[in-house]
Amino acid sequence: MILYGERNPAPNPRRVRIFVAEKGIDLPETRVKMQAREHKSDEHKARNSLGQLPTLVLDDGTAISESVSICRYLESIHPEPVMFGATAAEQALVDMWIRRIEFQLMTPVGMFWRHAHPLTAALLTQFNDFGESNREAYARSCGWLDRELANGGPFIAGETYGMADICALTTVDFAAFTGLEMPEGASALRDWHKRVSDRPSAAANS
Repeated sequence: MILYGERNPAPNPRRVRIFVAEKGIDLPETRVKMQAREHKSDEHKARNSLGQLPTLVLDDGTAISESVSICRYLESIHPEPVMFGATAAEQALVDMWIRRIEFQLMTPVGMFWRHAHPLTAALLTQFNDFGESNREAYARSCGWLDRELANGGPFIAGETYGMADICALTTVDFAAFTGLEMPEGASALRDWHKRVSDRPSAAANS
């Protein structure tokens, strides 16, 4: 297997690297330089027609894209430690939280990145007022997640660190890279962030 990815701060390739580090999997990674637009090359689009990262190519040539799908595949062949929940209820909760993180947190971060950040200005037509409006949307989402963490377990989906935490960590860190910070008063969210950032896997990079 070969993982095609990119270095930090690209959040989706980082998800897989953290997951692989938590599992202790030896997985070769080939860097595809996004700033050089290598992910839009014919060579990479032969692996992933959308020209996105990461992509995992199996030994038989099968290409799996989308970070969560890649991690689900890796979990199926490396089941320990469990990262997607051990019981039916835990698995459903992890799925729920992944969806929530992607819609509630990642969506405003992505819209801010696309429409208000200078590094993306040359790639598309920006609507800066719309992009800037996502600052408030991200702050609201952080406030919601802060309240959920204050009333729940130490991790996003409960008592056990897992894929939902990885999705949230990479989102929050990428948000900070773009210029969106966690609200000052979000103490539970900040405590969680320190807890997961202190794990050795959080430093995984290609």
